Amino acid sequence: MVKVAVLDDWQGVARASADWSKLQTRAEVVVFAEAFADEDDAAHKLADFEIVLSMRERSPLPGSLINRLPKLRMLGMTGARNASLDTDACTARGIVVCNTVAASGSTNDSATAELALGLMIAAARGLTVGDANIRAGKFQMGVPVGIGLNGKTLGLIGLGRLGSHMARYGKALGMKVIGWSQNLTAEKATAAGATMVSKQELLSAADVVSIHLVLSPRSRGLIGAADLALMKQGAILVNTSRGPIVDAAALLDTVRAGRIVAALDVYDREPLAPDDPLRSAPNTVLTPHLGYCVQETWEQFYPQSIENALAFLDGKPVRVTNPEALQKRG
Repeated sequence: MVKVAVLDDWQGVARASADWSKLQTRAEVVVFAEAFADEDDAAHKLADFEIVLSMRERSPLPGSLINRLPKLRMLGMTGARNASLDTDACTARGIVVCNTVAASGSTNDSATAELALGLMIAAARGLTVGDANIRAGKFQMGVPVGIGLNGKTLGLIGLGRLGSHMARYGKALGMKVIGWSQNLTAEKATAAGATMVSKQELLSAADVVSIHLVLSPRSRGLIGAADLALMKQGAILVNTSRGPIVDAAALLDTVRAGRIVAALDVYDREPLAPDDPLRSAPNTVLTPHLGYCVQETWEQFYPQSIENALAFLDGKPVRVTNPEALQKRG
């Protein structure tokens, strides 16, 4: 029987988010709830699988791993792109890559922006410390004095779909909204309800800086030590995009020095290592990459992943991102 691997079900939601029965009548479906320790671990555990259904950019799928999976014939990914997947390596071996597409009215974008809003408010009011105090039998002692957001300046690095959601949320709170990105124009900023400024002006003026960029060679390391040094004393940095956009070492130094508060949902390596110094760093609010992880997302991702696998088994693959692989197989 064909073997299908479902990767990185970290919240244990895969089985309840879709009807797997049709696929289970034709294949052995194995759900992996834990991240692989490393590439060797992944290669060993996935060696016997013909179909791998991956989750966004959780488990890296470089060519070096793809080429160690001798039975792999189809690889499913959730979302439209996956920066950690070597599609060319799949194509070279005739491995079909299929994706999932956002439904009309998808909540994926707004869910991530909503989390950014939540992180901003949590950081501004010391909510995580207050929660820990209550659970420890204490009350206000030691909870940092918060700031009101009305009248403050929200700086958005990136004003695409997610950044535009965040701009509206900031406006609703009575914040002044400014924005910057490499491709931003004054017209686009105005349409999103923001004023375009330079990167330096944004970092210097904003009480809250929220990042909403795709990770790319241009955005990797975009916020370094010199950029963090421009931020106001006590300002908040929110990152729900990708960890490597911010220099991790410089950020750690900055929060340890008490210069800013970092509210983070993303990290250079995920899951965050148990001994990562961020786990014990002061002036931080940390969540485990929950941005897109809502019920509505799972109810899109998993049914479409099952459809992709069944269509491939029927010899009629759908949502194929590398049609060259079909020709190679043919």
